[in-house]
Amino acid sequence: MTTPFHYEPGAATGPVPPPECPAHGLGVGPGGLRRFYGPEAERDPAGLYDKLRAEHGTVAPILLHGDVPAWLVLGHSENLHMTRTPSQFSRDSRRWRALQDGSVAPDHPLAPIFTWQPVCVFADGDTHERLRGAVTDSMARIDHRGVRRHINRFSNRLVNDFCQEGRVDLVSRFAEQLPMMVMCAILGMPEEYNDRMVQAARDMTRGTATAVASNAYVVAALSRLVQRRRTEPASDFATWLVEHPAGMTDTEVTEHLRLILIAAYEATANLIANVLRMVLTDPRFRARLSGGHMTVPEAVEQTLWDEPPFTAVFGRWAVGDTELGGQRIREGDALIVGIAPANTDPVVRPDLTANMEGNRSHLAFSGGPHECPGQDIGRAIADVGVDALLMRLPDLELAVDESELRWIGNIMSRHLVELPADFAARPPQDDDEPPSTGRRDPERENWEVQSPVRHTPPATVRTPAPSPAPAGAGTQAAAPGGAGAVQGGGVQTETAPDDTAAGQSAAGRIPRQRRPAAPARLWRAVARWWSGY
Repeated sequence: MTTPFHYEPGAATGPVPPPECPAHGLGVGPGGLRRFYGPEAERDPAGLYDKLRAEHGTVAPILLHGDVPAWLVLGHSENLHMTRTPSQFSRDSRRWRALQDGSVAPDHPLAPIFTWQPVCVFADGDTHERLRGAVTDSMARIDHRGVRRHINRFSNRLVNDFCQEGRVDLVSRFAEQLPMMVMCAILGMPEEYNDRMVQAARDMTRGTATAVASNAYVVAALSRLVQRRRTEPASDFATWLVEHPAGMTDTEVTEHLRLILIAAYEATANLIANVLRMVLTDPRFRARLSGGHMTVPEAVEQTLWDEPPFTAVFGRWAVGDTELGGQRIREGDALIVGIAPANTDPVVRPDLTANMEGNRSHLAFSGGPHECPGQDIGRAIADVGVDALLMRLPDLELAVDESELRWIGNIMSRHLVELPADFAARPPQDDDEPPSTGRRDPERENWEVQSPVRHTPPATVRTPAPSPAPAGAGTQAAAPGGAGAVQGGGVQTETAPDDTAAGQSAAGRIPRQRRPAAPARLWRAVARWWSGY
């Protein structure tokens, strides 16, 4: 076991590269440790993972912003052990020794990420169970079919905005918009969806000069929502958190709504962009998708392996001295869940080109008791959104050379800046109002795929047998409907009307579902219901 850190505040052991060294000032810092930030880490994170794995194995010492030491966990099994063992690796950031001894100042660039907050992701034990239970119970009340209808409708609305232009940036006008539209509807504040909310969600996690203002904008909107739901409950996620038996305070509800909104938005926007990039840049991937050899959900799952929306999660903090991956971890050390490097661990993926269809053992949503509770919603937004887009615009083509695509990276994610695409201009389509996102009350409403069809046989036309009319009696008027029925006292017998009359009357009686094209229409209806829209 090795101990690469010197734990005096602001110090590190090992040789420092001389100024003339090509690596000086780039990816290597004090003690010869590699920086997990800066140009090299952002430009080629996969290359950095390979170097760290070759130099240190499955757990590598790295430097965070300000050259603060931490551990990056690269191995798949090591990450699983860390995330599943909160007794050894806590989520409570107040345990961080660098924070306690002043090595990390309150204005550290990563402070918005690690600063302790009264939310479930920073809690362990009973507190975590209480807060997490409120979130998961509320998640269970979401009507997933209703949500998929929302997603499909919003996707088509977004496509309608640019379908007549022939060119679009799929990141700014689709991937970044759709998750916010859906999440605002789920949380119960569709009126708050706008470009400012989208920009604030992106900005507040990047340590920019405007991140504090962006955070304040989001918190203000969520605070208004919580106050409104205390007096005006509705069938939405905010109401369910407010009314949950866990008895969450307004501050706890607001903070959890912010956590869910931002985490779901960032992860899903990145996931959609990554799936679309693979569709537009990998001919084999697209051929398998368009040829029916791969479904959109399988394409999403493959992307979660190859390009996870979060590349790493910061962090875990050692509860006591321990050992992980052959490295000696000391109490108070900070550790990072390496999602992207774990997904490419040679032990679990010796061949990175192999298809991972049906395999959900990736760590795209982390693991253990803090595994993302909303991953199914994220998958649904990506599945339905990408499918709706490709159904409307199947001829999408990348409008620039692949080498021109650019990313913005940080320790947690790698965000595609733009994805310009060309297509043949098309007219917009109508969209229908979807149902609520909350589960329906079976006592108040019986939901069916469609109204039941009662196949009533055509009425039989009967004509009474003619009988001698009384002397002096006139001819009776024809029976209603022109069937030629004559009122009399004899036994009734059936007579067939002429062919033309039969055809006209039968057409009005035969249900639409029994016409020649009915099987195709019925199958399409069932398929749309099964897909959730």
